[in-house]
Amino acid sequence: MRRPRHLSAEERALWDRVAERTKPIDPKTVAPLPSKAPLPGKPSVPKSRPKFRVGEKASGQPKNDLLPDITDRLSRAPLNMDHKSFGRMKRGKLSPEARIDLHGMTLAQAHPELIAFILGSQAAGRRLVLVITGKGKDRDDGGPIPTRHGVLRHQVPQWLALPPLSQAILQVTPAHQRHGGQGAYYIYLRRSR
Repeated sequence: MRRPRHLSAEERALWDRVAERTKPIDPKTVAPLPSKAPLPGKPSVPKSRPKFRVGEKASGQPKNDLLPDITDRLSRAPLNMDHKSFGRMKRGKLSPEARIDLHGMTLAQAHPELIAFILGSQAAGRRLVLVITGKGKDRDDGGPIPTRHGVLRHQVPQWLALPPLSQAILQVTPAHQRHGGQGAYYIYLRRSR
């Protein structure tokens, strides 16, 4: 704990000169201070905070991403297909009937290709297809706003959740390592009517 610092003779003389020149505030012209009571509807801030000492390691890693990781979001999605088939698909035991490689394409090129592939595969009666996006390159330019690692890898699941593709898809999950791992997705299609 720090010991209190006392003023030197020069500092004390300077303070005395400043104090002599000040005028007291007229209590009639001063606005009353607002009350310390919390506003209704707003939660009060807890008074006890966890102890933290300088030099102590902070708990947890700071995150600069507003969305959870794509694999976390897909794993939390409800299961819409047979549990046994889903387990075999995740373990890489089911072979995809068709695949498309979007790796290296821009978003403008990849989106129409993906739509045509998924809808064409459903029309052909395929059930399991593989979409390869690649893991993406680290394109952090050092700016204050972080850039995503793997633009296609993050964008493809969003496209799959929107019409016209959402009506054709039963389940989306990251591919097994033998089929591309984090750089690919299994798409289990609905039967065409």
